[in-house]
Amino acid sequence: QVQLIESGGGLVQAGASLRLLCAPSGGTSMTNVMGWFRQAPGKGREFVAAINWDGGATVYSDSVKGRFTISRDNAENTVSLQMNSLKPEDTAVYYCAARPARVTVISRDRTGYRSWGQGTQVTVSS
Repeated sequence: QVQLIESGGGLVQAGASLRLLCAPSGGTSMTNVMGWFRQAPGKGREFVAAINWDGGATVYSDSVKGRFTISRDNAENTVSLQMNSLKPEDTAVYYCAARPARVTVISRDRTGYRSWGQGTQVTVSS
C-alpha cells in the first residue's frame, strides 16, 4: 500500500478557493488511479473526484462539478484538488485515496480504493 499525505486544508469564507495537495510519503512513485473523498460530521464518506493514471480522464460528483478540478503531475508525484466557489456544505475532512496498482478504471466507490491519507480539514463559513 502507498502512504498518502494531504495538505492545503483550512478555514475560508464562502466563495473562496482552496487547493488541496496529495503526495505519497517517502518519494514512492505513484501512477495509480487517484480519488478525493470527503466526510462531513455525522455523515458517510462521499466521493468527490477521481483521475486516471495520466490525467486524461476525470470524474466528479454532481455536487462539485464545475467548481472543483482534480489534476495530477506525475513528474512531481502529486495529485491536487482545486476548489473554487466554496460553499458551507463543502465543509468536511477531505481524503486522498489510491486504487491498487495496475487498476486502470476510475471508480466512485470508496471500497475500490486501497490506500488512504489521514485527511485534511476544510471549513467554509457563511
